[in-house]
Amino acid sequence: MNPNKMLWEKGDFTRIAQSMRESGDALVHSLNVVPGMAILDLGCGDGTTALPAAERGANVLGVDIAENLVAAGNARATAAGLTNLRFQQGDASDLTDLADESFDLVVSIFGAMFAPRPLAVAKEMTRVTRSGGRIVMGNWIPGDPTLVAQVLKTSAAYTPPPPEGFISPMTWGTEETVRERFEAAGVPAENITCERGTYIFRRQGPPQELLHTFKHYYGPTMNAFEAADKAGRADALEAELIRLFSAHNLGGESDTEIPATFLRVTVHKP
Repeated sequence: MNPNKMLWEKGDFTRIAQSMRESGDALVHSLNVVPGMAILDLGCGDGTTALPAAERGANVLGVDIAENLVAAGNARATAAGLTNLRFQQGDASDLTDLADESFDLVVSIFGAMFAPRPLAVAKEMTRVTRSGGRIVMGNWIPGDPTLVAQVLKTSAAYTPPPPEGFISPMTWGTEETVRERFEAAGVPAENITCERGTYIFRRQGPPQELLHTFKHYYGPTMNAFEAADKAGRADALEAELIRLFSAHNLGGESDTEIPATFLRVTVHKP
């Protein structure tokens, strides 16, 4: 079985996504989505960006490696009465069932960065984008001091080393690497821009409750706790993450509002 598929079907990312809805809507607002626009949301989860894009009148296809998230996305689309939104299972590094130049906008917010074979991901995203269209990615930044980059860094410290040949998804958060990949996919350097943005995790309740959600429903953190438990270090991992979530929380003792910095990549296909 595809290890990436196993990772994202292991937990239930919809639990995490509930704290990301406001930022997802704000990001879509910044994309200038117009009615009739054809959008591919790659690594879409249950539709944190796909659903608000469809609400603005775009025709949206969400693709995700995890079948449980595809099912959750289709359920959300049905509940919202959005006939212009559908979800299907797929691999961001192999979109062979999607035709060349099918979309005005390809968006991937913390999704395609986790797919294997990153050069193939860049080539596939470029291939399915129409001439004159855009690709917009949101990628976590390696070594960034804010929440998610630190959660992934901490989790990696408690997890066995990855297999030989593994390319870290965090490399998508490095501007030089992003440029190399899209230039190799045929995009001129001047058509690639990178800037920093902020995503905010919001939910009622203390930050320890958000940590609980990461611990039990976020694949990378779940793997870290399983490995830490086998090594007798689960308490140390939990204490480290509690300090991290509490230190970054701006919402006070009873609410959670935690910002996380990401690299926003915009590619204009010639």
